[in-house]
Amino acid sequence: MEQVPAVLMLEDGTVFHGKSAGKIGTTTGEICFNTGMTGYQEIFTDPSYFGQILVATNAHIGNYGTKNSDAESGDIKIAGLICKNFTWQYSRQVADESIQEYFENENLVGICDVDTRQIVRQIRSKGAMNAIISSEISDLDELKNLLKAVPNMHGLELASKVSTKEEYDMGDPNSPKRVAVLDFGTKKSILTNFTKRGAYVRVFPAKTSIDRLKEWNPDGYFFSNGPGDPAAMDYAVVTAKEILKEDKPVFGICLGHQILALSLDIPTYKMHHGHRGINHPVKNLVTGKGEITSQNHGFGVSPEAVRANADRVEITHINLNDDTIEGIKVKGKPAFSVQYHPEAAPGPHDSAYLFDSFMELLNA
Repeated sequence: MEQVPAVLMLEDGTVFHGKSAGKIGTTTGEICFNTGMTGYQEIFTDPSYFGQILVATNAHIGNYGTKNSDAESGDIKIAGLICKNFTWQYSRQVADESIQEYFENENLVGICDVDTRQIVRQIRSKGAMNAIISSEISDLDELKNLLKAVPNMHGLELASKVSTKEEYDMGDPNSPKRVAVLDFGTKKSILTNFTKRGAYVRVFPAKTSIDRLKEWNPDGYFFSNGPGDPAAMDYAVVTAKEILKEDKPVFGICLGHQILALSLDIPTYKMHHGHRGINHPVKNLVTGKGEITSQNHGFGVSPEAVRANADRVEITHINLNDDTIEGIKVKGKPAFSVQYHPEAAPGPHDSAYLFDSFMELLNA
């Protein structure tokens, strides 16, 4: 593999020099980091990462190649990759191609041979910020000017950019239970969790009207994960308010959790640097049990506002690292949501029961 010098510049002016990984070129986005030790392809293809440059804290990326069936969406969604060791030689016999071939085919720009520990310290200290990677431009002033033009994630509506453009179905059409999925950037494994439990799923574009959703006559609704600022998604909040009036089961994950909260007039906020990894401890306040969870979000639901609305909303889960809100239930309605990812692709399966809970509501 031919590598050339590459540069990473952060919004605060910090510069790192390394080598190219993937396609030779230039890319920009908000920098974030994921602490997962495995599952890099699932992470790359998670639509929630759209518009973000990912720092992989695991030292080796690419060592087991890539496989088409591991993808969580139709293509890579991250804007760029930063890693320590970019390994294009792989050992998994069932892999379809090397990570270098994968990135070249997907036109993804990355940088390797940089101190990812120092980069993560920078993010944890100063917070989320924009960044630029280039393996074709070495002039720092030019990179700085390009970086200035990158929009801030705060206030950015991205869900409609990754949502399906056309409705599509999954599962058995003869199933007695039908779930309407509002696709803000859903993952394949989430849909699979519904279908393997017997649900027939129709996935709708993010901006589908409530009238069109009702026309299909679903038994319940799912608000998916996705990228961007939930507060910029007025269209989704309006639809969610109408859906709640139906008193049908509602389940939300990640961005869908935030949309459910906003539909109850509970605001969201941009986190300092977010939660992204597959080992985040969460406490289920209903059962008292702890869960190790998979997470990927840079926005959260206001804890103060949730507690101020205790007559309407019950807190069901909290993060044991920082006490952020990880789950809510709407009182008097069959509607609940979680901030983390129970489909766990990649990650532990501690929270798979949430899909069972939703199916129980559908069957009630």
